[in-house]
Amino acid sequence: MPTRAQVPWRLRGTPFRGSVAIRGGLITRARLTGSAWQRLFRDVYLSADTVLDHRMWCRAAALLLPPGAAIARTSAAYLHFADVLPLGQPPVDVAVPRSVSLRPRPALRVERVNLPASDIEQLAGMPVTTVLRTAFDLARTPDLVSGVVAVDALLNTGHLSLPTLIRYAEERRHWPGGAQARRALRLAVPGAESPMETRLRLILVLAGLPEPLTQYPVPMANARLDLAYPELRLGIEYDGDHHRDRRQFQRDVARLNRLRLLGWTVLRFTADDVFRNPDRVATQVRAALRPHVLGN
Repeated sequence: MPTRAQVPWRLRGTPFRGSVAIRGGLITRARLTGSAWQRLFRDVYLSADTVLDHRMWCRAAALLLPPGAAIARTSAAYLHFADVLPLGQPPVDVAVPRSVSLRPRPALRVERVNLPASDIEQLAGMPVTTVLRTAFDLARTPDLVSGVVAVDALLNTGHLSLPTLIRYAEERRHWPGGAQARRALRLAVPGAESPMETRLRLILVLAGLPEPLTQYPVPMANARLDLAYPELRLGIEYDGDHHRDRRQFQRDVARLNRLRLLGWTVLRFTADDVFRNPDRVATQVRAALRPHVLGN
């Protein structure tokens, strides 16, 4: 690990163009090849003692963007505080106008699109597609579930309303993927607090089951349910890995007991259920609903 003394303070903690730093007398070309630095792109560097997360990758990519281009899609959603990044270290998504040239490279995925200036804003000094354009772009993805997950996550940031997004998409109905976006928006709902919650909800809805309410409060049990059919007192929960913690498990048991005493049935599902056994999830919820709303 390099000592901080080896790193000029003006180059600490953020990516920079090596050629600019050299011209400015901040560092020599010889020193830039040393172990104090990590090279992210050609001519783009970061001090080796700086944590390299996706935000840093976005800052590095922004240094390469020509005028009129922007961080886009999943990377833009991440910068808008929506949890939609896949596991691992994904490439930075950028959008460039059709008249601009920027070649893809490792860790940089480039899409040439219609990108008016009104669809770009500055976030922490980076050009980023607006939350509205970001949601529309992600809703157009061929994977319907991923599109709805992204839209739900962006709605949950509180900086986007579904009616506004629907109007925006309708005005661009003839853009590539416009029909797919409209389908995704018909399935999106405000209130989902995690991508897995959205995936669980979509298993039910796409199986033809009634739309559950999201984040339904049960004040008398001091509880809130991920998904609920309140008229039937049926709750549906996604249990992530944090529920394996001993103290969390004890809180879950006490909460579940309070709900049961109030007449609630709660079905709990895991990532394995959602990704590997969605049909079983739908079958179990259908069985719980059938005596009340689905008939024989």
